[in-house]
Amino acid sequence: MGRIRTLAGVISVSAGLLLASANPAVAAQPAPELVLNLASKQVNLSDYKGQVVYLDFWASWCKPCQRSFPWMNDMQAKYGEQGFTVVAINLDSERRLADEFLRKLPAHFPVAFDPQGNSAQTYKLKGMPTSYLIDKTGQLRIAHQGFHIEKQASYEQEIQGLLAE
Repeated sequence: MGRIRTLAGVISVSAGLLLASANPAVAAQPAPELVLNLASKQVNLSDYKGQVVYLDFWASWCKPCQRSFPWMNDMQAKYGEQGFTVVAINLDSERRLADEFLRKLPAHFPVAFDPQGNSAQTYKLKGMPTSYLIDKTGQLRIAHQGFHIEKQASYEQEIQGLLAE
């Protein structure tokens, strides 16, 4: 297992997907490509190159995911015009579960659906939610496992830092 130090803490990931930290002395690595099945179209993760992307993996049964959606909506509204995009990937095996969740907590950002979990395998997820900050050049820079209300300010600082680069 590798360890990633971020501004908001340390998480472990499998050796297949080691990330650089927010520390500029550590080299970042390219974000693995994903084909995103959005509600209305299919896009590639690399289509967002040039923007800072908050890539969030979630499921309807995940309590921390319920807490993260209002915050992600706020961040999208606050920084969207500065080149920031939240992209959420739902991993429910049944689309109706995700749709029920989204009726209660609408997303104001792109939501992709991956009932087979291929994207989770690509990113070697260990828990829910898991999120990654990807810089404007498509490099993985910061990772978070879980969503912690008390860390929202530091999460936002990470976004601001990448937008300023």
